[in-house]
Amino acid sequence: MKIDQIELFQVEMPLIYPWKTAYGEDASCHSVLCRMTSGSVSAWGESSPLAAPCYSPEWAGGLFDTARQWLGPALLGKSIESGDALQRQLAVYKGNPFAKALLDNTWWQLQSRLTGTPLHRLLGATRDQVAVGADFGVMDSQDDLLNAIGLAVDARFPRVKLKFRPGWDLPMLQAVRRQFPEQIFHIDCNSGYRLEDLPLFQQIDALNLAMIEQPLAHDDLLDHAELQRRITTPVCLDESISHPRHAVQALAQKSCRYVNIKPGRVGGLTNAVKIHGLCQQAGIPCWVGGMLESALGAGLCVSLAMLDNFTYPADIFPSARFYHEDLAERPLELITLPGGIPGVQAGSAPEPHPGRLAKLCVRSAVLK
Repeated sequence: MKIDQIELFQVEMPLIYPWKTAYGEDASCHSVLCRMTSGSVSAWGESSPLAAPCYSPEWAGGLFDTARQWLGPALLGKSIESGDALQRQLAVYKGNPFAKALLDNTWWQLQSRLTGTPLHRLLGATRDQVAVGADFGVMDSQDDLLNAIGLAVDARFPRVKLKFRPGWDLPMLQAVRRQFPEQIFHIDCNSGYRLEDLPLFQQIDALNLAMIEQPLAHDDLLDHAELQRRITTPVCLDESISHPRHAVQALAQKSCRYVNIKPGRVGGLTNAVKIHGLCQQAGIPCWVGGMLESALGAGLCVSLAMLDNFTYPADIFPSARFYHEDLAERPLELITLPGGIPGVQAGSAPEPHPGRLAKLCVRSAVLK
């Protein structure tokens, strides 16, 4: 396809409840949307690195500028026939996976529309439904957290993820395990600890968690390998895997036993599918994570999650979990799978609602 026009929209979407993690707190989700046009056909994509360079070195304002000044112009007027071709076209620009993901994700959406093929089928999926889990950030009190987990357990979520940071760590986790001795839990440390905290993680071994997600530095592979050798709980890598090359190195060093794949963090759906395949060949299960996206971005994650090696329940949430009103035309809603388990159904990602986009847009640009 020939890329004739690219439109960019930086948005700020207020959250119902502040999202607190080891790297800070977000009262709203800062994201960038893209509309890509080829001939008379257009499609939308989204990438959400959040407001500040705390989860990763990227942030929404920087993403917008990078896409406007460098990445978008590199694609304009070019015939891009595959995701790999798009990645090669952008490879001269170092890093910036969230910015590259914005254009990569949108290209896949446009290719889906041009070919009339559902996106999850285009990516290679054979399933149409998958289970999802529940996810809770740092809360104002342990009682608030325990009440929220109780609702998730009653709703039959197959697993629960808990944010974990200094001051909201072992005592919180012990209280949770006492009240819910049979529920599957894992914790997400968001790079909040170091290898010197090994005694803490050895204590966590006794709590029978599914995994410990990204316990150490955001760009580390070696210390994670050492930690995995010295604890029995599986380590899951998130922030450390921002490119297929990192996945190859992590698998070779045995740095983890799970991988969380977020399309934005790894440079887009093209790279997400590659990492999924590498892990599948190595016998390492994966799961899909999210970045508080609108239903547009979350819909892309839904399509990705249908691939076979995404065997752990995904971090994909209904719009009502974070937003009073989603930016997209229609909200993302969960379905009920056999056994009463919450899940998601593959389908086309919704486009943004024009009025809400105008209201929440911080700035925009048209490249043609």
